[in-house]
Amino acid sequence: MRLGEIKSPPGARRKSKRLGQGIGSGTGKTAGKGHKGQRARSGAKRGRRTNFEGGQNPMHRRLPKFGFSNQLFRKTYQVVNLEALEERGLEGDIGPEELARAGLIRKVSAPVKILGKGDLSRNLTIKAHKFSQTASEKITQAGGKAEVI
Repeated sequence: MRLGEIKSPPGARRKSKRLGQGIGSGTGKTAGKGHKGQRARSGAKRGRRTNFEGGQNPMHRRLPKFGFSNQLFRKTYQVVNLEALEERGLEGDIGPEELARAGLIRKVSAPVKILGKGDLSRNLTIKAHKFSQTASEKITQAGGKAEVI
């Protein structure tokens, strides 16, 4: 088999619909755009917003606003579960650098939170920015330390 001899199976490729090719073609005259109106004009796809409702007050303005999103000062944590630490077999003092080296987090500079899913059999000293209550309990139960950075 050669690359030049590969053909797609029959029926896999369909010719594009040729619009506006005369009245006898079935897609001529108005070329599937109907008669007049905003959508029949050229450039009609570019100018229309997805939420435009024909001049009617749009839904996002009719509905009441509520809630608050503190995106400017929001803190997003990189989450690591205890079972992931157990799987990787990490030993001794574990900080963000060791977690990044093990492939459990992406950025060393971003804050890390340890969660308590899974069990811990070794005594580890884990340094992170935040711990869940169950995680800190399980770490101390295994004889380790949970140190907040």
